[in-house]
Amino acid sequence: MREHLARFGNILTSVCAGIASFVFTLVAFLMLKDLGEQIMASVTIGLFALAIVWLAYERPNSGQARAISALVERLLAVRSGDLTSPAPLALQREMPALAAAVDGLFEQVRSNLDNVSAMALYDPVTSLPNRIHFRREADRMLHDEGADRRLALLFIDLDGFKEVNDSLGHAAGDQVLVLVANRLRAVAKSEGKSGSQPLLARLAGDEFTMLFPEVRDSREAERIARRALAALNTPYENSDQLIDMGASIGVALCPRHGSELTGLMKAADIAMYHAKASGRSQYCLYHPRLAAAFEKKSQTERSLREALANDEFELAFQPQLCARTGAVLAGEALIRWNHPSGEVRLAESFISVAEESSLIVDIGDWVIESVAAALKRWHDCGMTQRLAFNISARHFSRPDFFKRLRAEVARSGAPAWLLELEFTEAVAMNCSPATITELVSLRAEGVSIALDDFGTGLSNLRRLKDMPLDRVKLDESLIREIDTSESTRTIVAALIHLIHGLGYQVVGEGVERQEQFEVLRAIGCDAVQGYVFAEALIESDFLAWVRRREKRLQTASA
Repeated sequence: MREHLARFGNILTSVCAGIASFVFTLVAFLMLKDLGEQIMASVTIGLFALAIVWLAYERPNSGQARAISALVERLLAVRSGDLTSPAPLALQREMPALAAAVDGLFEQVRSNLDNVSAMALYDPVTSLPNRIHFRREADRMLHDEGADRRLALLFIDLDGFKEVNDSLGHAAGDQVLVLVANRLRAVAKSEGKSGSQPLLARLAGDEFTMLFPEVRDSREAERIARRALAALNTPYENSDQLIDMGASIGVALCPRHGSELTGLMKAADIAMYHAKASGRSQYCLYHPRLAAAFEKKSQTERSLREALANDEFELAFQPQLCARTGAVLAGEALIRWNHPSGEVRLAESFISVAEESSLIVDIGDWVIESVAAALKRWHDCGMTQRLAFNISARHFSRPDFFKRLRAEVARSGAPAWLLELEFTEAVAMNCSPATITELVSLRAEGVSIALDDFGTGLSNLRRLKDMPLDRVKLDESLIREIDTSESTRTIVAALIHLIHGLGYQVVGEGVERQEQFEVLRAIGCDAVQGYVFAEALIESDFLAWVRRREKRLQTASA
């Protein structure tokens, strides 16, 4: 009986010790932020607790007690970073099975720590160093090079990668990122010098960076940028499909543009944005004047956010007329910004900035809501003219765009058959089959579809034939010389004939002279709009203008 009570007491002691080990381990996880520290603390406290359990339960002899004491010393060494020393000799002699288990556990811990380190410091898709690893190594390189160091930082942003993801899927996008990484590795390897290999990393998404620790001057840095650009601008093969995707590269030099990593990365980032804004698929070397332009752009972004919050936008409307009768067929909604300075700013002054950020989506949502509300007012007062508005590429590519458009039209009570959706050639060229299906559905619901800015050189005839369109709007660059250049008239006449052959109407926009209008009417253009008829007007003035014109037409036909 006494033996059973003693054994029960030992078991109870073991349970208490196990509970204590769990509590101590949990506290360690909560107190330590670093994952490696958490693992080592868990091993130390967990094995220490097991040792207590074993001591309480088995009541070892003096030799075993010395072995356990040596094990405790070994476990405490983990807190100093020792994960490599074998189990103590005393433990190996007295309890070889336990010693082997301890060695096996430490081997597993070392393997887990290696995996954790790889996950924390390397990008899982490309196996390149990630942002954390890059900053750590770049800081070291900048300080190791000394005061006379000359380094070049290339900041690389892919052009068109989002379209690849949207059209081919994220799995294909990841494969393209691997191809990009391999091309950059080849550039880094060929441009690296003995004893000073470049540092290549994927920072996030489609952003990469390369730090070259030895460059002679800006000419060498630009030569490297050109080589990287040539490598990235070459089409990519993926599943027997060619993907045409380029890159924009910003270049910054140390110490010329910054001696610390933060300043150097900011300079390269500014230069990259300038390259992207200048047409993409090019590189740009940082210059201080770019910082002023970047700050102006950043200030415009901040002001646009405030404009949305403060309701500083409004719509203006430009009439679209029938070229044959002069009747008002539609109005095109154009956004205006009532700037706090008192200036009314046209879209051309801020839309490009909005398109480079997420602001264009918020502004586009505001436009849709305002257009739907205006169309409802027009319909309620008996107007039957269409109301057209333009959608940006970024807004149009959102997966929920069509759902949100339908919801807003339904909420406002606006008649869908008086709504016209416009998008540019660039958008049309990147329409996925799913998007075209949505456009077909919209047309079936009564919404008109127009292709804007046709003639800028981005469309092909096959895509034009496959698009579900009602109208094609000729870009004003085609209209500008139509009354003074015979070759321009010949080209425009041929385009009108071609578009009519596809079953679409033709609208000439940007008409500024009566002579241009006369030529367009003579060669078969269906509708026209431009300053020769009316500028974009606020809603009340537009409605009054339409009523006056309709009254004049009725009087003339009486």
